[in-house]
Amino acid sequence: MFRTDEFATLYVFDPLRKLFGGGRGVPALMYHSISDAPEHKAHPYYQTVTTPAAFARQMAWLHRNGFSTVDSSGIVDAAATAVRERRIAITFDDGFRDFYQHAFPVLSKYGFKATMYLPTAYIGETARTFKEQECLTWNEVRELHQNGIEFGSHTVTHPQLASLGPDAVRYEVDASKKMIEDRLGYAVKSFAYPYAFPEADRTFTDRLRGFLQEAGYDNGVCTTIGTVQRTADRFFMKRLPVNSCDNDSLFEAKLSGSYDWLHSVQYISKLLATSKARASWRKPRIA
Repeated sequence: MFRTDEFATLYVFDPLRKLFGGGRGVPALMYHSISDAPEHKAHPYYQTVTTPAAFARQMAWLHRNGFSTVDSSGIVDAAATAVRERRIAITFDDGFRDFYQHAFPVLSKYGFKATMYLPTAYIGETARTFKEQECLTWNEVRELHQNGIEFGSHTVTHPQLASLGPDAVRYEVDASKKMIEDRLGYAVKSFAYPYAFPEADRTFTDRLRGFLQEAGYDNGVCTTIGTVQRTADRFFMKRLPVNSCDNDSLFEAKLSGSYDWLHSVQYISKLLATSKARASWRKPRIA
């Protein structure tokens, strides 16, 4: 299948970056499921499943090319002090159990750190199901934490936060953090925003930042595309979506910053959607 994002990245923006240079940020990879489950999304851009074989190949590439990993707190620090060093963050959303089965052994093989973001309503003493997939149990979470995996909050119920009122947003942010802290006995520092991040809605993002600070978070990541630059907002750090469809050339281009161009397209799309929504709110209703 032809991919506009891949073509533009490899044949337009990657050559331009190599020709003119530019500051390289720290890549934060965004994974979800590591499994052989069939992917129902038609276009590779939207897929969130990475096969164990593809994940192992990508981690081997990072190791072979001298990358070292940082945790969530170290992403902005690395961008500010070591922009051109081979630092990377590896993150996982949704708390799927296949992380324990397929990703963790590969990460351990190379001594890589990773951060897993948990939607706490789906983490139990026995395996619960989220998006038709089994999630980690608290015993597995504790075992992974004891072996160096960082855990952060991905809300309680994984809602569209921008559609909720302030009290409900505060609950999702606070209760998920406290649940993980109670179960693991350490301070949760990082938060991952579920679904598309509404960066064009400054009123909402400013309010959310305040809630995160009040709850005691130190940083956060979202689904906005890009590498993390030294000027990044540490509560809404960009990430790079990765899945089985990324060949080595595209994977390398993403890490180098050549995929960052897509953020402009993403932002304009969100800005237009926000403007359209506001216009519909202001339209007078006919009784």
